[in-house]
Amino acid sequence: MAKLNFGGTEENVVTREEFPLAKAQEVLKNEVVAVIGYGVQGPGQALNQKDNGINVIVGQRKGTKTWDKAVSDGFVPGETLFEIEEALEKGTVICYLLSDAAQIALWPTVKKHLTPGKALYFSHGFGITFNEQTGIIPPADVDVFLVAPKGSGTSLRRMFLQGRGLNSSYAIFQDATGNAFNRVIALGIAVGSGYLFETNFKKEVYSDLTGERGTLMGCIQGIFAAQYEVLRKNGHSPSESFNETVEELTQSLMPLVAENGMDWMYANCSTTAQRGALDWWKRFRDATKPVFEELYNSVATGVESQKSIDSNSKEDYREKLDAELKELRDSELWQAGKTVRSLRPENQVVEA
Repeated sequence: MAKLNFGGTEENVVTREEFPLAKAQEVLKNEVVAVIGYGVQGPGQALNQKDNGINVIVGQRKGTKTWDKAVSDGFVPGETLFEIEEALEKGTVICYLLSDAAQIALWPTVKKHLTPGKALYFSHGFGITFNEQTGIIPPADVDVFLVAPKGSGTSLRRMFLQGRGLNSSYAIFQDATGNAFNRVIALGIAVGSGYLFETNFKKEVYSDLTGERGTLMGCIQGIFAAQYEVLRKNGHSPSESFNETVEELTQSLMPLVAENGMDWMYANCSTTAQRGALDWWKRFRDATKPVFEELYNSVATGVESQKSIDSNSKEDYREKLDAELKELRDSELWQAGKTVRSLRPENQVVEA
């Protein structure tokens, strides 16, 4: 394990240089990795492991769209694709990748298949951290750990196919076998992590829930909407408002930040842009920090987790979700975006 300096703080990090794929394959050579759930994270993690030579099977309900997707992705019924209970019985490592609400519902079934020496793998600290709400309390004689890729399952798979890797965190909640570290790191490498940084279940879920509601999704959508509405109110066209609010950020500036950092991006913009950004960023920080503090407190006190459980466990959850997503999809902001995206050169059909 390497110790690297992150802005003045040393942290434990595992890279592919010190834990190469060959080592991961050796650690996992006698394991059967059962991926339970083939929705958001399941496909990317299962396919990456499969391509990396890991003995991976998928557990799903027969006759569902996700079963059919697993078949189309190359998993073979009766060989590498099974009903959930059969996969749970066969697996020595249970990758529990269902939604948080579905994990709660299936937990009694999963628990009875957690025989001594098996491993229970998560990609989110939710179920374990909020166990008073979820009821997910593993037996003491199994390893319990997580690998949490810092991105969607789609990004994990896409970057893997590009020969790249998505950063992941890892944590060990319970080391029953004495081999939990090797197992979790091997799995982290096998699913396509670029490197793995150390955390614990509570910190993972607190940071994750804050991030999703904050800069990753909730906050960024709110900021997009606010700036777009101000520009439109002041007479700017939808195309101009969208380009100045979203398109330039996502297509030009954020790639530069990803490559070299915000300081480099600032240094390579016009002096007018630099001056304005330097004058205004602290005002935005000061305006939003109280909201982030309120958000983090809501996560840490279990308010957000309970809201999620209550909402996502209802039978009409999907219908209500679709209605809320429709509001976003049908808004002028994202309808304008649909047209702007279609005009990108790479999306144009060029006749020979």
